Amino acid sequence: MDSKNWTDEDRAPAQVLAALRELSHLKSVTADEYTATRQGGLTNLVFKIEFHGSRRSEPPLIVRLPGEGTEDYIDRKVEAHNAGVAARAGVSAEVLYTNPESGVMVSHCIPNIVTMTPELFLSRSGSVARAGEALHKLHSAGEQFEFRFELFSMIEEYLGILSTKDIELPAGYHDIVQRAQPVKKVLANNPVALTPCHCDPLCENFLDDGAVMWIVDWEYSGMNDPYWDLGDLAVEGNFSASQTHELVRAYCGKEPQQSEIARVTIYKAMCDLLWTLWGLIQHADNNPADDFWAYSIGRFERCKVLILSTEFDECLEAVAQSS
Repeated sequence: MDSKNWTDEDRAPAQVLAALRELSHLKSVTADEYTATRQGGLTNLVFKIEFHGSRRSEPPLIVRLPGEGTEDYIDRKVEAHNAGVAARAGVSAEVLYTNPESGVMVSHCIPNIVTMTPELFLSRSGSVARAGEALHKLHSAGEQFEFRFELFSMIEEYLGILSTKDIELPAGYHDIVQRAQPVKKVLANNPVALTPCHCDPLCENFLDDGAVMWIVDWEYSGMNDPYWDLGDLAVEGNFSASQTHELVRAYCGKEPQQSEIARVTIYKAMCDLLWTLWGLIQHADNNPADDFWAYSIGRFERCKVLILSTEFDECLEAVAQSS
């Protein structure tokens, strides 16, 4: 790890303790009264807190410490608001404490869950449908999210961030961005109502208890085309055509129309285009959590294959004819 200390684990124990003491009933808690177990996460430090001794009756908590550099592209005030909306909609854990200035967050820990992966979405019966139902519940929340997740604006924003860093874009990136320009026109001419969206539905952001699928991590959330969430999850999970159909069918509560599947397919390509740049930012910031150069190149190549295919043109036509 370089001198920037992406996530300073040496300071984490003190930060976790300070975060817990922000809760009124834990103001006097000491570090020997709980165990903090590191959870997954590419850009932040996340810990599961389990209490013991005289505090063993306390329910487990989750403490999230933000990664260095995330303030460049995460608005923590927006995240805190949206996480509260998602909790009230019944799809996410209740947030107990958040500091929008520091990005520290404490929430309830959802019991008896399995953190999903692409492999688990294949092996856990009904999990794809439960994810579709959870996204429908989120998108039907009666409150607005703050922030408008605008794809092409975010591409420009991420390009701007990268212009200040010592890194090259993958060869041909700008050509693919130009090839995607018809998407902007087709979606603008055939809009759907914007809804509260997660906008970054990694498989690992879905927690399954076998009956209900829960969703966590609201850093990138905002008002968006709801089909973005479906397309993004489908590509993150490497869903087959049948899995994607199952996802959209459960989301819609009926057999999906051709234009709905087409919209999901379009967003499969577009999320790869956007997250290529996100990965390059992580690479430039020396985030040690993963090989983000390989991550970015892999996503870009997958995007290029789809966006240059005849299937992609057919999807654009299906959405254009849907109005």
